[in-house]
Amino acid sequence: MKKYLILYNVVLFSIIGIGLIMIYSASSIWAEYKTGNPYYYLLRQGLFFGVGLIGYIFASRIHYQFWFKHANKIFIGCLVLLVLVLIPGVGIVRGGARSWIGIGDFSIQPAEFMKLGLIIFTAKFLTKNEGILKKNLYFYLYMLFVGIIFGLILLQPDFGSGLIMVMSIVMVLFIGEFQWKNIVLGILAAAIGLTLMILTAPYRLERIVSFLNPWNDPLGSGFQIIQSLYAISPASLFGYGLFQSKQKYFYLPEPGNDFIFAIIVEELGIVGGILLIFLFGLLIYLGYKLAKSTKDKFASYLVFGFTSLLMIQVFINIAVVIGLIPVTGVTLPFVSYGGSSLVISMFMMGIIFNVMSTSEKDLSFLY
Repeated sequence: MKKYLILYNVVLFSIIGIGLIMIYSASSIWAEYKTGNPYYYLLRQGLFFGVGLIGYIFASRIHYQFWFKHANKIFIGCLVLLVLVLIPGVGIVRGGARSWIGIGDFSIQPAEFMKLGLIIFTAKFLTKNEGILKKNLYFYLYMLFVGIIFGLILLQPDFGSGLIMVMSIVMVLFIGEFQWKNIVLGILAAAIGLTLMILTAPYRLERIVSFLNPWNDPLGSGFQIIQSLYAISPASLFGYGLFQSKQKYFYLPEPGNDFIFAIIVEELGIVGGILLIFLFGLLIYLGYKLAKSTKDKFASYLVFGFTSLLMIQVFINIAVVIGLIPVTGVTLPFVSYGGSSLVISMFMMGIIFNVMSTSEKDLSFLY
């Protein structure tokens, strides 16, 4: 068992290490222009990593049943943060979204905390109420409950984070007991809701149009995806070489954030991109196998939820960067610049590590 715990850590911290290197590479030019210090974003991400490492160690050493006991309190705390961020003067507005709480440059993103809190709460709910979602009323009430939280996130607005949260919860419900007709009806309702949200928000509709043909507005709504494709398309197998990106010279906007994968492929080529995807895939594989083998239902729901969250976010980010889906403003976990995302993601991985090292399970999945 010990060697699999080591493998888990090696894969996780390899991804984080790649992220730190690429944040410096992708953001150094922009950082020097804005602050005069090319290491500005790297140093800040290093600080976030330090906080995340403390959280990872803490979560890996606290028995996962602790989260079952305190799930309601954690959820309420996350909900309070989600409401507070909407209050003018409390929530910080950046890029047109009121998504942060804090002082100056040091802030937290409540939507990231809600992802953690809602998965823990849902895992406890399903464990204590086994089979309850087979009843139509309870299923619809729970989905309404999730929809209200999604609505609070949408008010910021942060459509990407809300979408990832809802999709993760739906995937957790898939391994619980439910009726297929309810899932189908839920998907239809969600599709109608998403269509209405797109049609009633001009900037979302603009993103759809620019996705279908970014060259309709190459200097406006289509600019970011065009520059991303310019970074990826000529990269070849091994790219231009580490630190040799051309798009980071003020062509691709804020390349250390949502579109950092484009810089990775530009510098390290298709091989570098596939290697990173492989590492993510291995981490996700270990998570799902653990969720399947763990005999404790709460632990199983918890690990499945966190792993699904990781998988969905990785998929959406990379799909946006390579032009498969419209721009959603979703970061690449452990790799993109951002404090709340890195700290919360590492905390989740710490909980998974604790389940892996302490829960009763069928170890045959490891062989």
